Order: sequence, then structure tokens, then C-alpha cells
Amino acid sequence: MALRRDTEVLIVGAGPSGLATAACLKVHGIPNVVVEREACYASLWKLRAYDRLKLHLAKKFCYLPHMPFPDDAPTFVPKDQFVRYLHDYVERFSIDPVLITVVEHAAYDRASGAWRVMARSVATGETTEYGCRFLVVATGENSHGFIPDIPGLVNFPGEVVHSSFFKSGRNYAGKNVLVVGSGNSGMEIAYDLSNHGAKTSIVIRSPLHVMNKELIYVGMVLLKYLPITLVDKFILLLAKFKYGNLSKYGIVRPRMGPFKNKVTTGRSAVIDVGTVGKIRTGEIKVVKAVEKIEGDEVVFADGKTYNYDAIVFATGFKSTAKKWLKDDDVLLDKEGMPKEKFPNHWKGKNGLYCVGFARAGLHGIAKDAKSVADDIKLFCKNG
Repeated sequence: MALRRDTEVLIVGAGPSGLATAACLKVHGIPNVVVEREACYASLWKLRAYDRLKLHLAKKFCYLPHMPFPDDAPTFVPKDQFVRYLHDYVERFSIDPVLITVVEHAAYDRASGAWRVMARSVATGETTEYGCRFLVVATGENSHGFIPDIPGLVNFPGEVVHSSFFKSGRNYAGKNVLVVGSGNSGMEIAYDLSNHGAKTSIVIRSPLHVMNKELIYVGMVLLKYLPITLVDKFILLLAKFKYGNLSKYGIVRPRMGPFKNKVTTGRSAVIDVGTVGKIRTGEIKVVKAVEKIEGDEVVFADGKTYNYDAIVFATGFKSTAKKWLKDDDVLLDKEGMPKEKFPNHWKGKNGLYCVGFARAGLHGIAKDAKSVADDIKLFCKNG
């Protein structure tokens, strides 16, 4: 028989999204419970982020609600310092997630006007039925690492790893390594591999903007005062001056500017950490899309073939919310992502919300968390 526990708000997920939401609710004095499937909060940051990772935006755009970074924190915060910041955040707001607990089913009970959520403790096997007036899906966009189904991949004899399990290039010295995916993670992992002596290739399939952190910082500041089209034109002019035409190296810019492209497609500009310089010199080889794999030989879309010892997939993540969330035909689509576009993506019906699905990083998480908490406060105030 399942244990029973009632709370005003149940938050599923104890990453930055869940922690920020819990803190905002606590500021309003609204009781809440956070459940998390992993053995710690912020597991992606603590356990599955590569060593050299830093926040790609300046700290003024990355702090969680009600607690800015300390004045002495660097402008671009390293992973370890961000983890310490999250620890301090949890302590400050007395957030105590229920860990190693998997939500298996959540459905709205119209008779009682509450959500019924079944959660199982992985440690004990006990099941708890939570009754809550409000349910917040805070598992975010990065719930499950995605590796595409490539013909022949299953028979590849070398190492295959998703970027969420990549730590450092130090174990790949002298090896031929292919990085699939050219977002921020893929480009930074390729750089790290090359720095550690790996013979590195990277798949670049789609157009992308290349910027450095300073350009993005300037753009973020200007967006407070100028239309996005003007900001994009100015930042593109600076980027072209710095990087020139990269198309001959296999890097083609999108038609839309970097900030408009982010808002429209969710695809961020790549923050260059030195990867472009290595591509220019040939230390990192740009290759086309992967067609198939035959043994340790990878066949690319242009017909070229190369042999590899390892493949790192920086191919993103998938939401898993739809596996357990029932009775929702408004908030999330079949892929577990919001049906509505930013900034109207966070609210469903019957007290259902999501946080961390805006494709807007920590800045978007903070905004979502405050919006959700304020909306719940208003609902409670009005009865």
C-alpha cells in the first residue's frame, strides 16, 4: 500500500529549475516538496558536466532568484564554483529534496481538484502518493542524453559516449576521436580533446553563429535598450571583424542574427573558447554529417571515410516528462516540450506548470521560476 503525503506544490526535478522554483515559493511562504530521481540535487552539474565547463553568459545573467553571485565571483563562473553556489542556495532557502525518487505517474483528479502523483523510492522500493494542488514539471530540457540511431553504430568497436558523461580529453591522447554535434558542448569538447593530444574531428551539419563571451555580453546588455534587429546587426559586424568568413572552414552563418535566431529556433550562438583557431590551423577537422558506420570506419555525407577510436555525441537531450505526466493536453507536446512559445510557455491548466523549458539557460530558468511562484501566490490569494 502506498504512503500518502499532501503538499500545496509538488516540484518534479531538483536541478536549478526545481531549486529556483522552491526558493521562490518559500519566499512567498507557500509549502512545497521537491522530488528528484538522482542521488543529489543538480546532478547534471555535479556529475555529468565536463571539467573545463564555465557558464557561457556573464554572472549577472545567470544567478537564480533572490541570490546574486558574490561580488568576488569571476564574470564567467566555472563549473565548480557554480556547484558551490547551488550548495549555498539550497542552504539559504532550506531546500530539502526527496532524493532517489522516481515519479512514475501523475494525473489530475477532477473530483478533488488536485494532482495525484505516484513516486517510487529507488532505495527502498516504497511508493508514495502525493496529493498536490499545483504540480511543477522542473525536469527541464536536459533530462535524458540523446544519441541518434546511426546505421552500424551498434557494431562500432571503439568507445561511444554522450557528452553528459564526458569529463576530460586527457584519456584520449593520440586517439582518433569524432565529436558529433557542434553546439557549445561539442565545440568545447573538441577543443579539450585537441588540447590533450587527440586527433579530433567534429561534425558540423547546420549553420551556426560563432561569438566570444565578450560579444554575447555586449549583446545581452544592448538588448535592454535596443531592438533585437539592431543588436544583431551590430554584434554580427563585430563578429565578422573578429572571425572573418568561416565558410571555407565548414562554418556557415544562419540567415537570422544570433539573438533573433535564439528566440526563434532555440539554437544558441557557439561561444568560441579557441576551437575556431584550431579549425583554421587544421588541428581540428570539420566533417560532414555521418551517413553510416562500418566497423571503426565512419562514412560521411560527402562520401569521405575516416577511422576512429572513439565517438563523443554532443547531440543534446530529450525531455522525459511525457512518460509520466498524464491528463495534459495544453502545456507539453508529445516530445515533452512546451506547446506555447516563450514567454507564454510555462503555464498549463489545472495548476500545472513547467520551469526550465524556455531554451533560455539560467536566465530563462530564473524568469520561469518567478512567474510560476507569483502565479501560484495569486491563485492562493484569490482562493
